[in-house]
This record gives sequence, structure tokens and C-alpha cells, in this order.
Amino acid sequence: MRTRDPFSDSEAVRGLAREIAREAEELEARLTIMEVCGSHTHAIARAGLRSLLPEKIRLISGPGCPVCVTPVDWLDHAIALVERGDVILSSFGDLMRVPSSRRTLEEIRSEGAPVEILYSPRDALKLARSRPEKKIVFLAVGFETTAPTIAAALVEAEAEGLENFLILPGNKTMPEPMRLIAGDPEIAVDAFLLPGHVSVITGSDAFEFLARDYGLPGIVAGFAPTDVLRAVLEIIAQGKHGEAKIVNAYGRVVTREGNQAARKILDEVFVASPARWRGLGEIPASGLDLRPELAHRNAALLPVELPEPIEPPGCRCGEVLKGMIDPPECPLFGAPCIPERPVGACMVSSEGSCAAWYRHERWRNMESGR
Repeated sequence: MRTRDPFSDSEAVRGLAREIAREAEELEARLTIMEVCGSHTHAIARAGLRSLLPEKIRLISGPGCPVCVTPVDWLDHAIALVERGDVILSSFGDLMRVPSSRRTLEEIRSEGAPVEILYSPRDALKLARSRPEKKIVFLAVGFETTAPTIAAALVEAEAEGLENFLILPGNKTMPEPMRLIAGDPEIAVDAFLLPGHVSVITGSDAFEFLARDYGLPGIVAGFAPTDVLRAVLEIIAQGKHGEAKIVNAYGRVVTREGNQAARKILDEVFVASPARWRGLGEIPASGLDLRPELAHRNAALLPVELPEPIEPPGCRCGEVLKGMIDPPECPLFGAPCIPERPVGACMVSSEGSCAAWYRHERWRNMESGR
């Protein structure tokens, strides 16, 4: 028999949920709140927070999972690189099962392709030192949280003269896609639960544009269920008073200005560039490309032949990432697409919306008869 999650049973959580229900009664219309952090997506689903909230409060997931928003053509490029014969790919583990147009990295690795699963970019540096006859290409994915460690590895490679260490640039930044979503009337987001981890690097001031330009509240929150529910209460309070402010409710970790050392090394290594996002298309200034003086570290410049990109038939991951639909509305959700055999990218990582719903939300929906 499935046991209930202790997080959702705590008295503090239930008390906050009751307070939200009381405060929400005074709202004139339903509030749609989007979270844009995979850790929030997982935490909300695991604690069953959606089931605790009243009808007037709707939580939806946005493009907060870096693995999920990585487009299929970027993965095609990664596989084409390893097919050159002089490249060893190195990658974080959660990228291995994301589908490309043809196969996954996991599948080509099982067939003998040189693809190494590493835990940090510095592990890729060690691999480059031990295999000087090969180009070691690190698959650089992630948001502002992981990009500084990749930048630091590139700086170390430059200082050491380690010429066979390269990256395939795929890092992305959060403000620009949020700007796109904030201005999309079809999505109609009323407020944002701002990403806690990303905000450690960017600072809360990076999201002031949401209130200033779009009149939308945004709350930087931690990841405990109580953190999320207190953020919801703050959003309700702003809604009742017709306010739109960016509030840092995660002050124990996040500052207004962010991590200055991390931002400095990002500026030294990367430059903002257009980037393709699964479901959102190409967004100006939302990617991190290498500065021209580091072009010799850019594996995207190595000559390869790329196939025509093909998305998995029937997969609606792109709509999930925009908050247009909930995961169960995809016809592939649960059968055949499950975490053990993902068809779409949103089912791969534990931070993906589909994986979070499958592992947690569907049980609650079954128990409630929904």
C-alpha cells in the first residue's frame, strides 16, 4: 500500500494550505502561478501541493528543467561529433536518455561509442589530460547554476594549455524565456515562483523586469513545501491589493545582486547569444556562447553532417514546457512514455514535469478519483 508523503502531512503545510484557502476566497479571479525551476517542479509534485490548494490557485510548470528544454537538433549535433572518430563525449548522466532525432546517448554508448558519464566539468579535464590523442567534448547544458563551473573548467584548460578540451555550448539563461512567457496572452500567467538556485547566481534583481514591464509578481522561494506555500500567500496578498513586486523570500541563500564571483567568470568566458528552446523556439540572448577568443574550445565549429531534426511523434513536451497543458494531457503520458522508457524529454529527468507528475501526481489523482 502506498504511504502518504510526510511532507504533505505536516501540520505547518496543512495550516498554510488552510490560510491560502481563506485568503483566496477574496480573489476576484483565478490566479495562475508558474514555477520555472525543476527543483520546484519536483518539490511541488512530491509534496502534493496542487491537491492542497483551492480552485482559485493554479500551479503550472514552465521551462525549468535544463535537460527538457535542450532541443533535439543539439543532441543530433552531439551524436554527430562522436561519429567523427576523434571525439570522446563527456556528459552529465541525466542527458543520456534524452531522445535525439535517431537515438539517445545511452543507446550509442551501449553500442560502444565513446561517451563518458561524469559528475563535473573538472572530471572532463582529467579525461582530457589522460587522453591527449582525442578531443574531449563536454556537453554543456544547464542554466546559470551550472554554467559557472563549466566556465571555471574552461579557464583552467586555458591556463594549462590543455588544447583537447572543448565544449558543445548549450547553456541557457532564465530571464529571456520568462520575458517571452510573461508577454504571451495565450499562456496568461499571473505570477511567477522564481527559481531559487538560479537566483543564487543572478540575484533577485535580475527579475525586476517582470513587475516593471509586465505587472506580474514574482517570489524567489526555497524548496520546502512551506517555502512554496508562503510564496503563494505573498502572491495572493499582492493580487488582492493590485500590486506587482519582486520579493526575495529566500534571503537565507539569495541576495539582490547574486554571486558576483560567479557572474564575473561567466562574463569572462561566455557571451549572450540566441538559443533554441524545446517548445519555445529560438529566443534572443537566452543562450551562452563562447567568446570569440575561446572559439578553439567550441566543438560546434568542428565539421559534421547533421540530420534533419525529428521530434518524437505525438510528444507534446513543448506544450508542457510552456505551461499550455498538464502532462497527463499528452497522449503518450504513462503509456508508452514512462520514466523507465521515456519517449519525450520531459519524462527523462526527475526535474521534468512529466516525470514529476508520473511519479507523484498520478497516484493522488487516482486516489481522489480524478
